[in-house]
Amino acid sequence: MSLTGFAAPWWFLLLIVVGLVVAGYVYAMRARRRRMMRFSNLALLERVAPRSQGWTRHVPASLLIVSLILLTFALAGPTAEQKVPRNRATVMLVIDVSLSMEATDVEPTRLKAAQDAARSFAEGLTPGVNLGLISFAGTATVLVAPTTERAGVVHAIDNLKLAQSTATGEGIFAALQSVESFSSVVGGADGPPPARIVLMTDGKQTVPQDEYAPRGAFTAAGVAKQKDIPVTTISFGTSHGSVEIEGKEVPVEVDDASMREIARLSGGDFYKAATADELKQVYASLGEQIGYETKNVDNSRPWVVLGTIVLIGAAGSSLFLGQRLP
Repeated sequence: MSLTGFAAPWWFLLLIVVGLVVAGYVYAMRARRRRMMRFSNLALLERVAPRSQGWTRHVPASLLIVSLILLTFALAGPTAEQKVPRNRATVMLVIDVSLSMEATDVEPTRLKAAQDAARSFAEGLTPGVNLGLISFAGTATVLVAPTTERAGVVHAIDNLKLAQSTATGEGIFAALQSVESFSSVVGGADGPPPARIVLMTDGKQTVPQDEYAPRGAFTAAGVAKQKDIPVTTISFGTSHGSVEIEGKEVPVEVDDASMREIARLSGGDFYKAATADELKQVYASLGEQIGYETKNVDNSRPWVVLGTIVLIGAAGSSLFLGQRLP
C-alpha cells in the first residue's frame, strides 16, 4: 500500500463528507444521551432500557468510518513504482574478436567465456527489446541487425571467429550506424526507441593507435554522446593474460582506463570482469537495467480490498452487537 503519489487526488475532497459523517454520529450520540436524561422516572428507565454496551457500541460506526477513508484513498488512485518490461528499446552488442581473445587467463578462453555470457544475455533479454550484434577486430562487421528474434543473434554469437588487430572505434561507429538505420524505419509518432551500445573488449585499441583519431574509440564515444546513445563498456580479462603469435608469447593485458574513458565520454557505464562468472553477473545486471524500466502504476487494489474487508467487518459487528446494520 503506497502513499508516494495519487493519480486523482481531488477524490480526497470526499474526506470532508466523511468528517461530516463523524460529526453527525457524535451529535446523534449526545442528543440521544440528552433525551435519556430528560426521562422523569430514572428508576423505571433503568429497568426498561437495554443494558449499555459501553465502548463496544461504537465499533460498527468506527469500522464504517475507517472503511470510508480507505475507499476514498482507493478512489484517489494511489500509485507505486514498479519494474515493467520495456516494449521499445534498441541494444547493439559489440564484441571484440581480436586474437587476444584467445588468451586462457579466463577458462577455457576469453572468447568462449564471452560467448557463453553473451548467449545468456541474449536469451534472457526482455522480448520487446531489439537486439543487434557486431563483432570487431581490424574492422567491424554487423552480424545481426536489431531484431526481437533471438535465434539469429545466438547463432551468430556461437560462430564468432578471431581476427587480427583491435579497431574499437570502428565497432562503436558501426553500432551507431546500425542504430540510426533501424530507428529511421521504426521511429513512428513516438520517435525512435531509446538505444544503447554494450561494448565488450579485452584490450587496447590498435587501429588506429590514437584513440582521438577521426575513427578512434574516444572520437566515436563523443559522437555517441551527441546522438544520446550511451556506450556501456565491459573490460574483460586479467592483467596477466597472454597469447602465442607466430611462436612468440605476447602479453595481452586489459585496458581498463580506455574502457572507463569511453563510458565517461559517451555517458554510459563501465564494468570490470576478470572471470567468466563476473562477466555473466555483469550481463545479468545489464539485462535487468536494459530490459525493464521503473514506472508509476496503479496501486489502488490493496486499498479497495482492505476497505471492503473493514466494511464487511462493520456490517458484521453491527449485526452481532445491535442486531441491525449500521
